[in-house]
Amino acid sequence: MILRKSLSPSFLKPVIEFEHQLCQLEKILSNFVNVSPSISNQINELRFSLIELKKDIFMSLTPLQKLHFVRQPDRPTTLDYVSYILDNWIELHGDRGGADDLAIVGGIGRINSKTVVFIGHQRGKDTKDNVVRNFGMASPGGYRKALRLMKHANRFNFPILTFIDTPGAWAGMEAEKLGQGEAIAVNLRDMFSFEVPIICTIIGEGGSGGALGIGVGDKILMLQHAVYTVATPEACAAILWKDSTKSLVAAESLKITSYDLMVLGIIDDIVEEPLCGSQSNPFQAAENLKLKLVNELNLLLKLNGKERKKMRYSKFRQIGKFYESSQS
Repeated sequence: MILRKSLSPSFLKPVIEFEHQLCQLEKILSNFVNVSPSISNQINELRFSLIELKKDIFMSLTPLQKLHFVRQPDRPTTLDYVSYILDNWIELHGDRGGADDLAIVGGIGRINSKTVVFIGHQRGKDTKDNVVRNFGMASPGGYRKALRLMKHANRFNFPILTFIDTPGAWAGMEAEKLGQGEAIAVNLRDMFSFEVPIICTIIGEGGSGGALGIGVGDKILMLQHAVYTVATPEACAAILWKDSTKSLVAAESLKITSYDLMVLGIIDDIVEEPLCGSQSNPFQAAENLKLKLVNELNLLLKLNGKERKKMRYSKFRQIGKFYESSQS
């Protein structure tokens, strides 16, 4: 699939320009009846070189480049993945306290004939949609809506699938007045108590407590180019050095990529993305994720509720563990 230049980060634009020119050349040649075999071979070689170049670029992306890449508006959102992965799904609304935060979506559906509850951050596709969705930054009402759905899942023995994609929880004054910290903390506490399987997937940007509010699970999956961080590199640079231009250094130091987090034991598995990321082929990305979700869900369903709770608790207790060597 050809990436759209207008929606692509700067490091991809030269490749996209070359791909566009190559397509134009192929279009011109298609008008000729007899094309020299040598020209056809050269076109094929250029097409192969282009694929290899894309592979090299995506294998060598810096953490900050990956962050900018997953923030692209054409990257698949929670509802995109849900529509591909789940059958007969329906969205449920409201926290039963007067709020229905559109930055978090949730509902019920079926995956391979198994009923599940899904919850995820929802970004917008354009500026107008992002304003409605608050750029995927949930308010306390959003986290309370998520908790209501998770309690429903636990009561009726439905596994929980969460999809994480947010720069962080909404930090406005109104959110603080409504108890943002308390809402996230209650979610953390209660997610450890649920006996049903919980699988969390970082599909884009997993930022700070906003991600953790729906991020406690038996298995933590992460898309190949997604990022997961305690604070955005821009915020980290501003806090530590009072200089947001040092975000590149901060991104390297924070270890925010899937490969770094796999080594650190923060996540359990990496879900491979199509060649140019999930936005180049959302259907294939969803198929890869569905296969992983089904496999992990089948394994978790073999355990009883107490075993899952114990495993979940032990998993998070190990995060951040380190050993100091005594100096002689």
